[in-house]
Amino acid sequence: STIPTIDPTVPGAAARLVDAYATYGFAHLVGHGVPEDLVAAVFRASHEFHASAAEQKASIALDERHRGYIAIDTSTTRHSPLAVVTKPNQSESFIALREDPAGGEQVRAGHYLAGPNQWPLWLPGFRPALEAYQRAMVALGMRLIGLVEEGLGCAPGELSRHFAPPTTWLRLLHYPPRPASAPDDLYGSAPHIDFGFLTLLAQDGAGGLEVQTPDGQWAAVPPMAGAFVMNVGEMLHRWSNGVLRATPHRVYNRSGGDRYSVPFFFDPHVSTTIAPLAVCVPAGEGPRFEPVHFGEFLRGRLQGSYLQHQARTGG
Repeated sequence: STIPTIDPTVPGAAARLVDAYATYGFAHLVGHGVPEDLVAAVFRASHEFHASAAEQKASIALDERHRGYIAIDTSTTRHSPLAVVTKPNQSESFIALREDPAGGEQVRAGHYLAGPNQWPLWLPGFRPALEAYQRAMVALGMRLIGLVEEGLGCAPGELSRHFAPPTTWLRLLHYPPRPASAPDDLYGSAPHIDFGFLTLLAQDGAGGLEVQTPDGQWAAVPPMAGAFVMNVGEMLHRWSNGVLRATPHRVYNRSGGDRYSVPFFFDPHVSTTIAPLAVCVPAGEGPRFEPVHFGEFLRGRLQGSYLQHQARTGG
């Protein structure tokens, strides 16, 4: 492995977390407490979904609330400062966000992206598997916020109060085999930085994830049994005034077969305004970043990267 390993259950975990993310921005997370059977169930659900007929998947195509099926060749990483990206990402995926009832509080308040998910009703075990996994991952995310607060020296609750409820994204990704003759700029996932708070990735055994090391090189992150790959997103980078690194990463599926991965993105509520924490701004200096409204930031990112959102906004 090219990245550190963090166990949140051991003494000193908060300090180790800050050290790892100030240096690398990525780590393997072990001792996380998410049962292996939940992880296995969500991978089975992913395999079953992606093996479904194209017409079935298209029947729940990505909607204006960013839920549903994303076909291959319909998302392009246009905000990457790391590469000139002109080709769409070579992956297909299903996305479920936080489940908001159609007449519930979040929808009535008009919050960006609030609403119910689209579910593949032809797969009766699919929704229960994903919802059980989401519950476990939200519980883990809340525990990790406490470690971040402790490690940065925040008051308890200074960050966690912005996660009531959190914005969550559970994505089931399928990368087809990459042709041996493919050009270098045909990525499974083009070089990018995640835009949220924390990402928790479950990988299969195919490999393909690469991260940019502090010296600017690209290094593979091999799968580790029972571990999540955890990385910091741009919002936590801003909140920490740049102390915690949002590390560039990319995917090349060079395995010769299919690759499946399950990233879980754990973010603050869309109404949150994110500004550097006072504890992270050195005495006598100003903050490195201006405040940003998370919902408006998201809107710009989604409209810039997904054909489905561009079609609805005229972009």
